[in-house]
Amino acid sequence: MDIATIIGIIVGLGFVVMGITADGDIAGFLQLSSMLIVFGGTFSATLVAYPLQQVLDTIKIVSKAFSNNKVDPGSIIKSIIELANVARKEGLLALEEAAEGINEDFLQKGVMLIVDGTDPELVRNLLETELAFIEERHQGGQGLLEMMGALAPAFGMVGTLIGLINLLRDLDDPASIGPNMSVALLTTFYGALMANLIFIPLANKLKLRSREEILRKEIMVEGLLSIQAGENPRIIEEKLKAFLPPKLRQSEEEESRESEEA
Repeated sequence: MDIATIIGIIVGLGFVVMGITADGDIAGFLQLSSMLIVFGGTFSATLVAYPLQQVLDTIKIVSKAFSNNKVDPGSIIKSIIELANVARKEGLLALEEAAEGINEDFLQKGVMLIVDGTDPELVRNLLETELAFIEERHQGGQGLLEMMGALAPAFGMVGTLIGLINLLRDLDDPASIGPNMSVALLTTFYGALMANLIFIPLANKLKLRSREEILRKEIMVEGLLSIQAGENPRIIEEKLKAFLPPKLRQSEEEESRESEEA
């Protein structure tokens, strides 16, 4: 569970509520008609823009923004180095047995391609094609959330127009000015709040998760091709560490030195 996402939403709503209650009453900001316009309009327009199945799939993808099941790139590098050592000592065919203990489907698929004697260029093309489609699927979910982030304020403006139209229509009735103006402003408030606290931040979090996953798989591709080329495991390790940020790379090097000393 990614606590940061949950804390961010809860704290954000909390500060908004505190800001409201500091000088007013929260009950005045709860209006069913404004909620229906913004939430209903945003959801309906999303269904118009995207197929139903993609909307349902995105709901599953959004759960990744709340999960913290990240795979450490360092552990992937260690797995690849273990495979490289097996290939160097026992040959590429021995990787078939070693691949059975791999939990990562993408890495396992690449190993089996190598074992089958697939041409290195074809191995790269197959893995990079799958990588491209994974990234495209991720972008679909991100795009849907970004669209919802754009639609919510737009329907807030629709509610504002509705409120202003009713206000001008009943201008001769002073008692109706307050409620109509309330609808006009609250719909804009709901739209801006939903877009900037939920939809757009979640889309950004999914982009971050996608970049992390793509990086891990790029490490796998490079490592597998290096194994197939028969490179030295130490050279492969140094090559793959280049994918890591300096801080993480330094941590991996310290762990490697400690294990060698042990």
